[in-house]
Amino acid sequence: MKTMYVCSYSGETGESYPHNDGEDQMNRTEKAELIETLQSAFGAATSVVVTHQTGMTVAESSELRQKMRDAGATFKVTKNRVTKLALQGTQFEDLAELFTGPTAVSTSSDAISAAKTIFEFAKTNDKVQIVGGGLDGKILSKEEVVALAKLPSLDELRGKIVGLLQAPAGKVVGVIAAPVGGLARVVKARADQLG
Repeated sequence: MKTMYVCSYSGETGESYPHNDGEDQMNRTEKAELIETLQSAFGAATSVVVTHQTGMTVAESSELRQKMRDAGATFKVTKNRVTKLALQGTQFEDLAELFTGPTAVSTSSDAISAAKTIFEFAKTNDKVQIVGGGLDGKILSKEEVVALAKLPSLDELRGKIVGLLQAPAGKVVGVIAAPVGGLARVVKARADQLG
């Protein structure tokens, strides 16, 4: 999946500045390409998380984008008007009202990755705040996104299921083995008596 990141930075301080909603710096071709890229991302996404981000440094943005990539998700700072256009005709169209102020959008093809990664990052960086999101076309409030982020990952769930399946098997083996062991002792004791 193509990752795209649009934001203005100050070379001296390394700080990002909130972008405005105007497309004065973006020509029609760039705008059309960005809309197409975003529509493709929304079309492939199972979940979307909308955040407000203010004052993040280049290093912080890079760190968050890397964490998102590692989790199989994306993080994009976009122009609100362009994003609203890109949302049209997608299952996340109703998220348009969340795009006010300095926003960023995260997407993932699974239900949890984007929410979990943003939530964990926001715990240690107050420059990112969850606004809301969407899951399979259903609009989620900030609280619902946080609840989603707190769910165990697929790997964690698999580990729990394997543990549950192994525990009863171990108990069954123990129950079966106990009488056999007892029977073996009785047979050995009787053999010792006869011998």
